Amino acid sequence: MINTYARYTSLAALLLASLTYAADVGFFITSAGPGKGADLGGLVGADAYCQKLADTAGAGNRTWRAYLSTSATDDSLAVNARDRIGDGPWYNVEGVMVAGDVETLHGDNNLAKQTVLTEGGVMVNGRGDSPNRHDILTGSNLDGNAPDADRTCGNWTSSSDGTALVGHHDRTGGGPNPTSWNSAHGTRGCSQANLQSTGGDGLFYCFAAD
Repeated sequence: MINTYARYTSLAALLLASLTYAADVGFFITSAGPGKGADLGGLVGADAYCQKLADTAGAGNRTWRAYLSTSATDDSLAVNARDRIGDGPWYNVEGVMVAGDVETLHGDNNLAKQTVLTEGGVMVNGRGDSPNRHDILTGSNLDGNAPDADRTCGNWTSSSDGTALVGHHDRTGGGPNPTSWNSAHGTRGCSQANLQSTGGDGLFYCFAAD
């Protein structure tokens, strides 16, 4: 009887922890990219990928958006990453707040290698690790807005020509803004090999927008 009670108590605790995770988590970095370089299937494909990873981690009850900007075209206006991720606050999978609102996210935030965790709660390799995977796709300026020129690999549809702005999730490295999480430098190209050649792997940030 005691053993049965203990088992039920343990299961209840696990269920409560799962529900708490699903209710609170609002931010993660993708554990892997789709594998086609910076071709993420556009914003629609990237958002769906975030949602899929959130589903597998038990947080699929929220609406997930990729932190990506797009450039203006003849048919559409530019999209700013900062405008598509909701108002915050955002917590990682361990319950640590990374930013309370959009302004803090683009200012004095709590983003670092130790807090930018995957949907499974795993820390991603940074500079000094092998392989280095710290270049995170954003296509964004420091303020989270889209740049004037296309630096989004054809609005996340190219795995060949073009370039994309990336940030450093570990807040260190090279480029004009080496400590920036969202706008450190541009890539050498848009293929998976191009991204990996400068310390990336086609990863991107996902935020709960609701």
